Amino acid sequence: MSNLRVFDPFAVDNFEDLFRNFLRPAQAMAGLAPTQIKLDIDEVDNSYMVKAELPGVKKEDIHVDIDGNLVSIQAEVKNEKEVKKEGKTLRSERYYGAMSRAFTLGSEIDDAGATAKFENGVLQLTLPKKASAQTKRISVQ
Repeated sequence: MSNLRVFDPFAVDNFEDLFRNFLRPAQAMAGLAPTQIKLDIDEVDNSYMVKAELPGVKKEDIHVDIDGNLVSIQAEVKNEKEVKKEGKTLRSERYYGAMSRAFTLGSEIDDAGATAKFENGVLQLTLPKKASAQTKRISVQ
C-alpha cells in the first residue's frame, strides 16, 4: 500500500532546511554539513517503528536514549577527504560535527524490549509500548 503525502511548501521542516542551507550554502551543496535527522515513525499494534536517516555515520557513533516516552538519537559525523599526488598532499578536507533529534511518542516505551539496527545509513528502531496499568473503577458509597 502506498502512502501519499501532500507537499506543504510552508511546512516548518522546509523553512528550517531552506534557512539552514542559506547560511552555509557551500557546505550544504557539497554535502559536508549534516542536516537534521529525518525520521519516519509508524505505529503498529503494540510498538512503534522508527527509521532515521544517518548518512555517513558509523554504527559506533550512534547513541539512542529512551526515557519514558521520550526518545533521543545522537550521532557524530566524521567526514575526511584527502587527495594525494606523488606523495604530496594537494588537498585535505575534513568535517566533524554532531546531529541529534529528540521526539515524544504517545505511549511509554518498554526499554528492555527495544531493539536497534543500523544498515546502509538508516537506523531502524523497534520500540514496544509499555503495558499500561489497568484503570480500576471504585464505587462511591
